[in-house]
Amino acid sequence: MKHDDILGAGMDASGVVSEQARCEHAGCGHADGERGDTERGDSERGDIFRSDIEVGTPLTMNRRKFLGSTAAGAAVIASAPAWMPRVSYGSSTGPARDTLVVIFLRGGADGLSLCVPYGDPELYNRRPTIAVLPPGSTDGATSLDGFFGLAPASTPLLPAYQAGHLAFVHATGLSDPSRSHFDMQKWMEYGVTSAQSVGVTTGWIGRYLQAIAPTGAGLLRGMGIGQILPRSFIGGPASLAVADPGTFTIGGTASTASARRAVIAAEYANAPDPLGYSATNTFDTIDLLALIDFANYTPANGAVYPTSTFGQGLKSAAALIKAQVGVEVIEVDVTGWDLHSSLGPITGSMATRMDDLTRGLAALHADLNDAAQNLSRTTVVAMSEFGRRASQNGSSGADHGHGNCMIVMGGHVNGGQVLATWPGLAPANLDNGDLAITVDYRDILSEILADRMACTSLGTVFPGWAPTMRGITS
Repeated sequence: MKHDDILGAGMDASGVVSEQARCEHAGCGHADGERGDTERGDSERGDIFRSDIEVGTPLTMNRRKFLGSTAAGAAVIASAPAWMPRVSYGSSTGPARDTLVVIFLRGGADGLSLCVPYGDPELYNRRPTIAVLPPGSTDGATSLDGFFGLAPASTPLLPAYQAGHLAFVHATGLSDPSRSHFDMQKWMEYGVTSAQSVGVTTGWIGRYLQAIAPTGAGLLRGMGIGQILPRSFIGGPASLAVADPGTFTIGGTASTASARRAVIAAEYANAPDPLGYSATNTFDTIDLLALIDFANYTPANGAVYPTSTFGQGLKSAAALIKAQVGVEVIEVDVTGWDLHSSLGPITGSMATRMDDLTRGLAALHADLNDAAQNLSRTTVVAMSEFGRRASQNGSSGADHGHGNCMIVMGGHVNGGQVLATWPGLAPANLDNGDLAITVDYRDILSEILADRMACTSLGTVFPGWAPTMRGITS
């Protein structure tokens, strides 16, 4: 096995990701891949743990061993019912806190279509043929608050919004002058502007995980569901990229898996850190994830996830959250938002992407809003590197812009609102032709980290930034 097999696809032993992998990761105009498989989880069995496996040496971990790794787990092994959706009862070393799910819309999603400011008449002057029309029009928006609304493709979010579990934040983003995908994704994942970036080499999630004790055993604290670990996790302990948690294992023929694993384990047993630690942690993570029966996981409340890569990623995230294996931050990315031509918010490309995004979020909301109240222990944030230009271009699309919207969902989100200090779309109110930013995205993340994730070191997570708490959490 090569070093990049151990550390994550596309990443070498020094942590450097190939330019090709980063280009694909940036989502510049490439549609999100669709899976051809049907919706998984047909079993009616509530237990999400596999009882048909016994992972091999030298790093064997079975269910009882993992449960027994914490005092709380040892106390409940005998009494836990078979259907209970958890494999770890690890007690936190600090206050109870949420699992954070980050969704990065790579490519520059159009916030003026995701959350339509139909109450601003200038929207239709800037976008005479591609704007979603006001409520009451054919294919018009569904009103949220009398000023903002949802495009037809985004209406799956209405139940979560009306339940007070989902909010939009508009005219938000990172106040940096760049309009480059690569630059802005990098700075947002690092949690700084370009002017603040000197000496910053780790991601904001990585710094958060560094600054706080794990909720359980600390074996797997951060996961990027995809081929590449996002930059936001750089520097974070026990963080790993996993394309499909249900099939995370060493590649190759099953008949030689144990022998190959033994050889690889011996090769890296005495390797210096971080390589040695990464190898050991990867094997332990393989064993841990093998305990969860992802293939037969049945979502609660009849939730149906899209069969897209994104939808199945969210489904895996829900299984991880319910299993309580100690994962604290999960990121699921969606590419394909760089729509310079034929935006299509009603029947075209933008509508297709909004449909996938919002049906996935709606399924996650229904699934976690279960009897175990998993939604009350989860916060979801969807964001993009920037929005699109306020004005449409000559190809019925929109070029790289600035201000955008965020989606925040969870049991303790101050939902049912569009949080915005709206700057307006009149030419005089634009930022170089773009929607101006009036709420820095770090304000929203800071409040979530402080109120829901017990973070007391925001200055470390977002260096050089003094956040304004906006009231996004309840």
